Amino acid sequence: MRRRPLIRLAAVSVLFTAAACGSSDGGDSSDGGTSSGGVRTVKVGLIPIVDVAPLYLGQKQGFFEKQGLKLEFTTAQGGAAIVPGVASGQFQFGFSNVTSLMVAQTNGVPVEAVANGIASTGIAGKDFSALMVKKDSAIKSPKELEGKKVAINTLKNINETAVRASVSKAGGDPDKVRFVELGFEQMPAALDSGEIDAAQVVEPAQAAVKSGGGRVIASPLVDVAPKLTVAMYFTSTRYAKQNPEVVKKFQDATAESLAYADSHPDEARRIVTTYTTIPANVLARVTLPRWPAEANRSSIVDLMKLGYEDGLFKSPPDVEKLLP
Repeated sequence: MRRRPLIRLAAVSVLFTAAACGSSDGGDSSDGGTSSGGVRTVKVGLIPIVDVAPLYLGQKQGFFEKQGLKLEFTTAQGGAAIVPGVASGQFQFGFSNVTSLMVAQTNGVPVEAVANGIASTGIAGKDFSALMVKKDSAIKSPKELEGKKVAINTLKNINETAVRASVSKAGGDPDKVRFVELGFEQMPAALDSGEIDAAQVVEPAQAAVKSGGGRVIASPLVDVAPKLTVAMYFTSTRYAKQNPEVVKKFQDATAESLAYADSHPDEARRIVTTYTTIPANVLARVTLPRWPAEANRSSIVDLMKLGYEDGLFKSPPDVEKLLP
């Protein structure tokens, strides 16, 4: 059964409170600068993964230049570094999963989503993310994960909520699952060695597990909601208020980039090799996410409700205020 802890998530609260306090009076006033020809340069904090291919592809195709923008990319290991970077004005825009943005909002961090990022494929067993076990595992269903060790990349975040949803849907008790935090890149080896019983992986880790005979027992992001909006691009509320025309240009160019990537998957795969170390032969086996131009608002509400029940937020997030 789900339960909502009464205690505050101290580590998360400290992180995001520090991010909010780290913003100086002039921190968000910077618009990134203007380069030759009147093209404005804006800094974007990204994670070097398949998900952000549309921005690299859009820059290459000239969609941002057409809007008078040039993107300067800075990569980070995860949203934990990107959210405070945007809040403090280090970046004008950033990329983060929706749950992290809702956690930030409920902890008073002044950020808001401005453009869609990625979505689940909505197809169970054929998503870019999966709950997997190794080839010879006796586990056939998420219900059988009670008492078992399941790896997720970040505790108390979107993947924990998603796995809990799959366990509940299968008739199990998610409170009996032993969640452990492990980097996606470490999951295939940990699964193979028996260090963990199951892993909630994303690409290309999913392709790596499959190459070793691993099996998909659920598609947690699909179980949360049909065609779940998983991540979005965001900015600080101060930057949005002070630079509405730049935000609108970023939104328009990003929407065009998302549509192009979604309809040109081969080009999206190729562009990934320019900013990651993922080999082309591995990318050929990777299941790509969907890149719709618009967020699925109802799916985000479903994710918010599950996260609130799990105790991720100290108060219900204001989804309408967070989304563009």
